[in-house]
Amino acid sequence: MIWKAITAAAALALATQVHAAEKKYGTGASDTEIKLGQTSPFSGAASAYSVIAKVQAAYFRMINDQGGVNGRKINLITLDDGYSPPKTVEQTRKLVEQEEVAAILNPLGTPTGLAVRKYLNDKKVPQLFVGAGATLWGDYAHYPWSIGFQPSYQAETAVYAKYVLTQKPDARIALFYQNDDAGKDYGNGFKKGLGPENTARMVVAETTYESTDPTVDSQIVKLKASGANVLFMHAIPKQAAQAIKKIGEIGWKPDLFFLAATSTSVSSVLKPAGFEYSRDIISSYSLKDPNDPQWKADPDVIAWQDFMKTYFPDGNLQDQLIVYGYVVAEATVQVLKQCGDDLTHENIMKQAANLDIALPMFLPGIKVKTSPTDYFPVEAMRLQKFNGETWQLFGDTIGND
Repeated sequence: MIWKAITAAAALALATQVHAAEKKYGTGASDTEIKLGQTSPFSGAASAYSVIAKVQAAYFRMINDQGGVNGRKINLITLDDGYSPPKTVEQTRKLVEQEEVAAILNPLGTPTGLAVRKYLNDKKVPQLFVGAGATLWGDYAHYPWSIGFQPSYQAETAVYAKYVLTQKPDARIALFYQNDDAGKDYGNGFKKGLGPENTARMVVAETTYESTDPTVDSQIVKLKASGANVLFMHAIPKQAAQAIKKIGEIGWKPDLFFLAATSTSVSSVLKPAGFEYSRDIISSYSLKDPNDPQWKADPDVIAWQDFMKTYFPDGNLQDQLIVYGYVVAEATVQVLKQCGDDLTHENIMKQAANLDIALPMFLPGIKVKTSPTDYFPVEAMRLQKFNGETWQLFGDTIGND
């Protein structure tokens, strides 16, 4: 009997060891918690984007109330970087070295994200679903620990350029964008979509602004004076609203006005600019707009509305940035589910690069799909036009190829 007791005890110990061996934890993960870090502009010129971090925190509260992911609660630590690269460096180091997070999630901005990209890759800390669409976020070969989320800016502007070539082949085009890597990516993408010959023939004006500029009035006046009848604009919400308002006030009415998808929020851009000046602006989108009547009875939109009532009641239902933050949080939960009990940095990144899922708030036919050689999770979109109250989709889904 003593021998049997010893054998049973040994078997139990072995089973316990095997079970423990099945669990693998890196920094920021344990049996009870997954700690994620994030930088967001709660202050400064880009503060309108901070709502993304707020809705993600609310989404993770909902997930935690439901028992977490594989029994673990998500702890999101968000620090204000003011959309300032030096501050991003400081706050990211704090998250990695002091808070010891498992990953940096959806940090906002290309210039800010670039300031810490090498640091995070050297540390082998996932820079997960960067909140920017610059093409460089797909550079899996040189920066395997950094992955973007939304369609690349060059893919987006190629769609606009193609639309111009088909609808107004004799256009005189003005380009206006932020003077950083994101803005230049937008400008270069539009010209790449036109092609060298058409660019030389059609682009008559091109100017930039700094994110710290108090006003962009002079740039808008200059662009109007060029005689352009087609305008493409990339700007963060503050300057986007200023520019749209100024365009309306000086009576400039481009035949086609394209607004980058990063600033399509009705509440933080179009309403401050004035709905009368925002009418007929064209942009692109990959998500369902809860304000679009066609989704009134959609179960996914109804679920989103229920979430908002319970977990983010102060959120503005007209702010499309909230929907974006929501779907990034959904995608993050999917990555963590796929990780199972292997929550090492390596496996988090591996699962982020192994997605193929249609999330509820995406437009029909658009999926989140990645691979070890494809770091662009979302590559499809549809064109949309603002009718003075809401965005209206038109045309077919573009980019699935």
